[in-house]
Amino acid sequence: MGSKNKLKRFKENETFNNVFQPTREEVVGDLFPLKGKWNSEFFKNENPLVLELGCGKGEYSVGLAERYPNKNFVGIDIKGARFWRGAKTAVETGLHNVAFIRTQIELINHIFAENEVDEIWITFPDPQIKYKRTKHRMTNSEFLQLYKKILKKDGVVNLKTDSEFMHGYTLGLLHGEGHEVLYANHNVYVNEGSPEEVTAFQTFYEKQYLEVNKAITYIRFKIKE
Repeated sequence: MGSKNKLKRFKENETFNNVFQPTREEVVGDLFPLKGKWNSEFFKNENPLVLELGCGKGEYSVGLAERYPNKNFVGIDIKGARFWRGAKTAVETGLHNVAFIRTQIELINHIFAENEVDEIWITFPDPQIKYKRTKHRMTNSEFLQLYKKILKKDGVVNLKTDSEFMHGYTLGLLHGEGHEVLYANHNVYVNEGSPEEVTAFQTFYEKQYLEVNKAITYIRFKIKE
């Protein structure tokens, strides 16, 4: 994407009422005004709050929001020019139960309060296969503890990935640390029993994976107390 295009999208994001782009200083300083108040101040209802971490173009957040109007969705990504597409689609189609934040995943405990989030989706994250990149894997121990801080007691995490490595790494870690695996499937479009929200729609890249018969895997789990 050209720099002109990016700037245009950044500018347009500023006009969307469903996009938040706080500075790092605001976030780290706990000055983000919606922390602990997402439902009361923004969505103005008490529906379950669901996050998509590393939401990319926002396709999954928008797809879930369309399918589940009685839930609130927030897509998070550091690249605003990416989720511009999802934010624009939501504005154009009148979807009021989805929003987007431009920030780092590591800072989500400054964006959401303890026990504020019902569910987390991690969709097609970079598996960070090299050992020295372990600290960046979005299902490593440190990230799980971060998610636990903002999740409600019975909150769940969903991992959908095309990476057999990421699927195996996460399952091994979950079992090793004693977390509760609620469901696991190493090929959701072939094996029966996949939850509806896992197979109901595909992102742009997911469709490409499926065209070359790449297996899409899924894990649903709870982080232990």
